[in-house]
Amino acid sequence: MRTSNPVLSRLGQAAERERSTGYGPYGPTAGQPGYGQPYPSGPGFPEAAPAVQPMTIDDVVVKTVTLLGITGVSAVAAWNLIPQSLLGAAWIGAAVVGLVLGFIISFSRMANPALVVAYAVVEGAFVGLVSKFFQEIAGYQGIVLQAVVATFGVFFLMAFLYRARVIRATPKFQRGMIAVMGGLFAVMLINLVLSLFGVHTGLRDNGALGIIFSIVCIVVASLSFILSFNEIEEGVRMGLPQRYSWTAAFGILVSLIWLYIEILRLLSFLQGDD
Repeated sequence: MRTSNPVLSRLGQAAERERSTGYGPYGPTAGQPGYGQPYPSGPGFPEAAPAVQPMTIDDVVVKTVTLLGITGVSAVAAWNLIPQSLLGAAWIGAAVVGLVLGFIISFSRMANPALVVAYAVVEGAFVGLVSKFFQEIAGYQGIVLQAVVATFGVFFLMAFLYRARVIRATPKFQRGMIAVMGGLFAVMLINLVLSLFGVHTGLRDNGALGIIFSIVCIVVASLSFILSFNEIEEGVRMGLPQRYSWTAAFGILVSLIWLYIEILRLLSFLQGDD
């Protein structure tokens, strides 16, 4: 079973290796046959290992809701427990740790629920601190609730459009989205580095360029849900083991957080013009 998605290709190969050779998430399972081989039974043999459960849509939904709950609790805790004097340092620290964890999870060949949960905790702290800055320090009252409602509104809209096949994750669409997201990440990284040296490009300032860039980011973040939905559908079709539902839920969480931050920023620009 083939897929044009490179991440799913790696996961599919890993899952196939598990089924055929007995490799588990931490290497070969010593003394055990592969999942696809008959397990010897009878006197002198251990009990047969339970069959590997394939991933389902329900698994992904449950894991996504779980991660969202963890992120929300972490965000509330960070908002209330971290003093304003430490907000900047904690914000940057959470962003860096979250970025590192995100890269590790994204390029890992095996699903690691512990890393995904850790990512949700760290990113929850990041989201909570950013939200606190915009609403309590910058003074944009009600902006957090508005951003949350808008984020989930966009998410459910994209889910409907994907379900109705209005937007299809064709190979061309997937390649284009990966290229655009990579380009946006590079631009934002360069902009961040330049800002550290006192060079302001205007991409993240309250101006016409900043507003346009934020809108572009919101559109791309919204379309990234189509990639996530397609990955889930393909993963179920390929029969990936149940624990890969954590990886699928991670993809949705990343897009939700990115979309929320971009909407929060755009709303601050629009309120600032009032």
